[in-house]
Parts: sequence; structure tokens; C-alpha cells
Amino acid sequence: MTSGPSQLPPSLASFLREDPVPLDARSLDRTLVLAPHPDDESLGCGGTLALLRKAGYPVHVVFVSNGTLSHPNSPSYPPDRLRDLRETEAIRALDVLGVPAGQTTFMRLPDRHVPLPDNADFGKALDALMAVIQQFKPSTVLVPYERDPHPDHRATYALLQAAVARLAQPEKPRVLEYLIWLWELGRPDDLPKPGERLVLQVAIDSVMPLKKRAIDAHQSQVTRMIDDDPTAFYLSPELLGHFDTPYELFVEKSPV
Repeated sequence: MTSGPSQLPPSLASFLREDPVPLDARSLDRTLVLAPHPDDESLGCGGTLALLRKAGYPVHVVFVSNGTLSHPNSPSYPPDRLRDLRETEAIRALDVLGVPAGQTTFMRLPDRHVPLPDNADFGKALDALMAVIQQFKPSTVLVPYERDPHPDHRATYALLQAAVARLAQPEKPRVLEYLIWLWELGRPDDLPKPGERLVLQVAIDSVMPLKKRAIDAHQSQVTRMIDDDPTAFYLSPELLGHFDTPYELFVEKSPV
């Protein structure tokens, strides 16, 4: 399933009325990715990561949550085993995209409970993220959209905002936001207000096979391989269709 800007879900139609601005992935330079769960990196920006790595630019991926609530009632995959599986899948996916295993950080925060600023655990999570940022020194950070309709995605954005606020101006990276659940669950209040965000588009047609292979590496999420939890999460072919496009979209805060 492939759709263009003129065929997007109705909830996004007004948001993307005008053609997105073309963006050369190479302009992102050193790129840090914040993925709330293993698979968000491949879905939201896998093609862009493949382009960056093919061009020789460093990429580091931070997986924020442990992803263990995708199958909360599986007897065969209790939380620790599921966490290990999802981390293994993430490393395989990144290998397809050209990102070395050593350029990953697993924060292992609780799935669906990534802390917000009013949570007592926020400071500890922020310190951990700051350590990665200060070591990697990214030119650009890719993060879920501020109001993406999932609590962990919003909390991940809040963590980054707090981290960027700690940095001196010359060290502040460019921040681009990728879209995951806005496609399926976005409500009018979730969409950017007029003039609030620029819409950018990276052409990924040359690396689409790599993106698809990276998504497929997350077998626990795109198949029914774990078949003993009737409440399990599943990335259906219909849902995956939103990411089967020869481009990836990002939004960026408009200049003040």
C-alpha cells in the first residue's frame, strides 16, 4: 500500500495541504534517533537512516522503553525474555540499515510508563539521555512528533526538550519529528496548528528495500510468532501501509 500527500488519511489532509519541502538526508550530518520502542526507528525514519549510513554519516539510536507491553500476557515470553528478543530484533534491524550495534543505547524504561517531567523518575532518565547526547554530540536529533498519540512518544519528546534546554546554544542540535501513531490515531487537537511546524520530506526510494527489511526484522511485532497472548499488539499489513512510501515525512518547529 502506497499513498502520497494527496491520499493521506482525512485527519492529516489539512495538515499537509501544501507540498512538503524536500530535505537531503545528508544535511542532517551526525544524527541521533530517539525511538520510544524497538521498531519506531525503522517505521519512522529507517529510510533516512539508511541514506545517512550509505553516505558515511554517524548515527546513534536510543531505545527509550523496554517494549515489554506488546505482549503483556504471554506465558512463553515473560517481560525479561521479551525485552531481550525486542533488543535483538532492534540490533538486526539497524544492521540492515547500516548502523553498527555499538551505536545503540537501550535505556530500558518501563513500556507505557516513560516518565514525564512531573514524574519522580524523570530526572534520572534525563541524566541518562544527556550522557548520550554529550558523548555523541549530534548535529540533528530525530524524535517522535510532540503530540504523537502514544504516551511514551510524548514522554520521549519531553525528555529531549528538557535535554536540549540544558545545552549551550552552539551545542543545540536541529530537531526533526517523525510521525508514527498520528497516521492511525491522530485527532484534530494532535495536529500542528497553522504555522507551528514545517513539513519536510526525504526521498527514500533508493533504500526502500532496506527499510522494508528493517521493519521485517521486528518479527515479534509484524507477525504472530508469539501466539499465546490474545491481547498482543500487532503491526498489521494495513497499518504498515502508512510507512510503505518512497519518502519519509518530518515536521520541524517553524522559526519564530
